[in-house]
Amino acid sequence: MMSHLHGAMAEPEAKKAKSQVTRLLLIRHGATVLTAEDRFAGATDVLLSDEGAKQAEKLAERLACSKVAAVYSSDMKRTIKTATIIAKAHDMTPVLMPGLREISHGRWEELTRVEVEAKFREEYSQWQADPFTFAPEDGESGLQVLTRALPCIREIVEKHQGQTVVVVSHKATIRLLIGSYLGFDLRRYRDNLDQKPCCLNVLDFTTTKPLHARLQLFNDISHYEARQECGQIKPQLSSLWGFPAAASS
Repeated sequence: MMSHLHGAMAEPEAKKAKSQVTRLLLIRHGATVLTAEDRFAGATDVLLSDEGAKQAEKLAERLACSKVAAVYSSDMKRTIKTATIIAKAHDMTPVLMPGLREISHGRWEELTRVEVEAKFREEYSQWQADPFTFAPEDGESGLQVLTRALPCIREIVEKHQGQTVVVVSHKATIRLLIGSYLGFDLRRYRDNLDQKPCCLNVLDFTTTKPLHARLQLFNDISHYEARQECGQIKPQLSSLWGFPAAASS
């Protein structure tokens, strides 16, 4: 009798273990010295600005009471600084993963969209049509970014089953990751998704294989900016929206 009872009790526990959720706090780094200039700065190892550091400090305060198991970051200066500020509240040191780097824009690096459109009109036109499979000369396509970034996320999720983990990455890389997990048409990732400096995204992952993700929070900056009225919002996504295209920086 007791053995049957024990088995009945053990079964729900086993199911509970299988249904554990790993939570990723996926964060874009804070503003950089090139953010305001709206330049392509993916592979350029630009520094976090004073404004960006303040944004990270605000986010660190917001996450201070969260039970964080680890902090991961790309190995670029702007993400390392952001991650270090957040990790300090948890007495941690960021684990660096080069695969989480920003997309490289090749010969477009440090140029504005207007400059790129003028100098490389045909190349820019092809990229605008499909930035997922097309890459500028010496740069990366969105597909190439996912090829290196997705294994990093899988490694983190599998290593931290049932835990909450901070991951600091970059604008294009995060948009590609989220779009991939949600099944979006990634040819439109630049036009359909945004990531503000030091924004917080929350993704929950199943710990069973294959991994499944659910987006719980997206592009949230309430830790440093009050909610804006619709008329005040100035999105910087792409030329499609009538605003300058926000470069990855």
